[in-house]
Amino acid sequence: MHRPASPLERGVLGGLAGFRAVVWVWMATVLIVSRSELSRPAPAVALCLLALALTAALGAASQSRPGLLLHPAAVAVEVGVATGLLVADGWVYGGFHRQSLGSAWPLSAALAAGIALGPAGGIAAGVTLGLGRWGGTHLDQMGSPGLLSLLSTTVLYALAGGASGLVMNRLRGAQDEIAAVRAREEVARTLHDGVLQTLAVVQRRATDGELAELARTQERELRQFLFGIDRAPGDLLTELRHVASRAEARDGLTVAVTAVDEPGALPPSTVAATAAAVGEALTNAAKHGGARGVVVFVDPGDDGLFVSVNDDGSGFDPGATPEGVGLGRSIRGRIADVGGTVEVVSSPGRGAEVRLTIPR
Repeated sequence: MHRPASPLERGVLGGLAGFRAVVWVWMATVLIVSRSELSRPAPAVALCLLALALTAALGAASQSRPGLLLHPAAVAVEVGVATGLLVADGWVYGGFHRQSLGSAWPLSAALAAGIALGPAGGIAAGVTLGLGRWGGTHLDQMGSPGLLSLLSTTVLYALAGGASGLVMNRLRGAQDEIAAVRAREEVARTLHDGVLQTLAVVQRRATDGELAELARTQERELRQFLFGIDRAPGDLLTELRHVASRAEARDGLTVAVTAVDEPGALPPSTVAATAAAVGEALTNAAKHGGARGVVVFVDPGDDGLFVSVNDDGSGFDPGATPEGVGLGRSIRGRIADVGGTVEVVSSPGRGAEVRLTIPR
């Protein structure tokens, strides 16, 4: 019973089938060109036709039942025929000849072993082929071509088999990673418009602190699972989380960064200005408001980006309190530089919220 081949494996096995057919054509061409050097032409032609039959069978299997080619038995048959060609080389020629009977065709056996059995299997097949080549030289009346030549041939086969196995393992690993990412993306699309947005809204509107904290924790854990927190440098959510981490370490705040949707690609200037403004708002919340917890809420829309920094500090009266350098320059100035606006909503005893709006 053989396992089914993956789309990746079907593609690779199909490519190998093409390679096997091309090198058989070359093998037949070499046999025709060097026919005058054959001492036993009939067995040579029979072996060439055997290789043709196997080439055709393996090529058909790569299209109809590719999983069969991954079975050790199928690999053993191909390695056996390839080794037989190498052993018979000295016998069918019996003397001086310019090319071996199998030519490059046995190389496909080493590649097939690596693909099906991994690097170790590919190397083992290569060594087997090298031994076959060594055996063939002892049937050649001209004698051995030399130890170095035999070792070079063996190393070539072994390297080809091992390399094909290593590359195939890497491709399978990449395929698994891509499949996992796609699965997460599918789950994310399913949950995004429901669970994640609901949790984000609960955090923003809940008056019960425990409920808001529970929603915040669940939303953060779910989003980290679905999307991860280590995005590419320059990603807005990554930068905001870095800013939040620094504020937590520096000021003892508890900062939650939540988003209704993925912000997508933003200009670096917008990302830098927003992250810096949020960082200053967190500093103000801890320094002037005595806040312990802050929620950074991100809502990217079609018209622009909305970011809210909502703290649980002492609050203040914006109309009666002069704006300091932090709010005036570090927040309003930075956001104005990228075409955005800032609104501060607060009242004594009820915390403060800094709202950043940046057009697309």
